[in-house]
Amino acid sequence: MRFIIVPGWRDSGPGHWQSLWAERLRNAVRVRQDDWITPSRKAWVASLANTIALQDEPVVIVAHSLGCIATAHLPPEAVERIHGALLVAPADPERRAVLSDFAPVPYQKLPYRSVLVASSNDAYCPVRLAGAYARAWGSEFVRMQDAGHINIESGHGEWPLGIALLQSLAGDASLTAPHLDFSSSAHSSSSSFGSLETA
Repeated sequence: MRFIIVPGWRDSGPGHWQSLWAERLRNAVRVRQDDWITPSRKAWVASLANTIALQDEPVVIVAHSLGCIATAHLPPEAVERIHGALLVAPADPERRAVLSDFAPVPYQKLPYRSVLVASSNDAYCPVRLAGAYARAWGSEFVRMQDAGHINIESGHGEWPLGIALLQSLAGDASLTAPHLDFSSSAHSSSSSFGSLETA
């Protein structure tokens, strides 16, 4: 199994859970974009599709923010390689002009298992809209309370809850040592990250 790390607008910096996972998951591949500041849907989707095409194994997408929307725009030949997807804090491209090239957001059901995680107070996407994405895409919906954009600014570094959700998608065997080498702090309780609701 390959884990494809798909950052959002402006990339995921040092300390962000995506950056930590990219370093510590042995089979992780991080998508690179030529322009993180003024994103083009065509260019971003092409980079993601090419990254998937280069892998010899089924892939699990690990997307954040605008990366979730890029994933929803993937062409069929890339989609058929996907085993599952963890879609975290999706963006709303209609709320910010710089992201408008990604609108309208596809509302077709995804043909693979996906888990969408959203926060009740995400400034980049109302939780009600995130729930609408989840229903349209057929995603399992995890609602976090007051977790912001689920990034380093909102206190989500190693993010053990995310690892647990990734395990549910990929299977525990895919994430055992030596594939994953988090410190013991990564296995602490997720209660500090807010309460959860599933729907």
